[in-house]
Amino acid sequence: GQDGWGVTYSSTEICALKGSTVDMSCTYRYPYWQNDRETEVKETFWFTKLSGKQPVDLRKDTDYRDRVEYSCSEKSCTLRITDLRESDSAEYKFRFITDQEGGKYSGLPGVTLSVTDPLRVPSVSVSPSAEIVEGSSVTLTCSSDANPAANYTWYKKNGDPDLHPLRQTGIYHFSSISSEDRGNYSCKSENQYGEIMSSSVSVDVQYAPKLPSVSVSPSAEIVEGSSVTLTCSSDANPAANYTWYKENEDSPKASGQIFTITDFRAEHSGNYSCEAQNRRGRNKTTVHLTVAGELSSFTCPLSFILSSLLISWTLVLFMRTSQTSLQHRQKTQSSRKTCCEVQFTVTVTTKTLHMCSVILFRCS
Repeated sequence: GQDGWGVTYSSTEICALKGSTVDMSCTYRYPYWQNDRETEVKETFWFTKLSGKQPVDLRKDTDYRDRVEYSCSEKSCTLRITDLRESDSAEYKFRFITDQEGGKYSGLPGVTLSVTDPLRVPSVSVSPSAEIVEGSSVTLTCSSDANPAANYTWYKKNGDPDLHPLRQTGIYHFSSISSEDRGNYSCKSENQYGEIMSSSVSVDVQYAPKLPSVSVSPSAEIVEGSSVTLTCSSDANPAANYTWYKENEDSPKASGQIFTITDFRAEHSGNYSCEAQNRRGRNKTTVHLTVAGELSSFTCPLSFILSSLLISWTLVLFMRTSQTSLQHRQKTQSSRKTCCEVQFTVTVTTKTLHMCSVILFRCS
């Protein structure tokens, strides 16, 4: 200061947390003897505001009521502020007034106080905020006003009590979101003063039905006259609607997840399809039903038939040759004809092996 007047602060910059207590200290000096008399200090106080160009004592400022106290001695003074608020962030100056003419002095610049709230709950948002469709681009954003600046970590809850960390970033981007990405997401904000978790945000991904699963009850052989129940299910969002069709029939057989045939007959055999559909698409699965032991068409292999015929004609020729060589012993039978028949028998069932049997010849 000039001519022996001055204020010295122990610290000119202070950072403090919301709700905490802070102390600011200073020492001051002035001429001990001036204008032929000893200088006497009449008043000391701290201020941040002016009223009519005059500093306002913090003890009289309603914003600090019951939260400030002074601890002053000769040529030193400490200001204490309790229950700090973010609005307390300001420049604090010390002023003293003496009995000398013009003997007033303010320490400029003062002490800069920064009050921060490091544990403010971060806010989270999802873009787009409308319906999210599988394959689209989705962005999750986490932000807070923490000071110092916070670091962020995204978590996903997968149905168990634990949260699974995903990525350390304020922005989490899905370039092509899938049905497996749906769920509840939370963001943790963290800096040197602590950490705090956000509330969770739900990401609901809509998608077409996955390939339906069809179960048949009973799962064993279907006995004619029995009841058969088909059940269809598919993973879909929104939930799927189900329609049942039979092969080569235009009209649907039923709607709903469960389709029951109460008296199953041979004419009910065939391929049945379950189609699952929602506004995002459709998918279907086909099953084959047949009555136990039902006959089905079967043709003996051509190679089997041809080989049988070859053997048959070989035997026919052999018989004729034998007949000629023995004519002298069979004169009484020379007028008789030899008849050889080839007979095929086919026996087939769905529950036994396909069988082809051939009676090669019968001669008389």
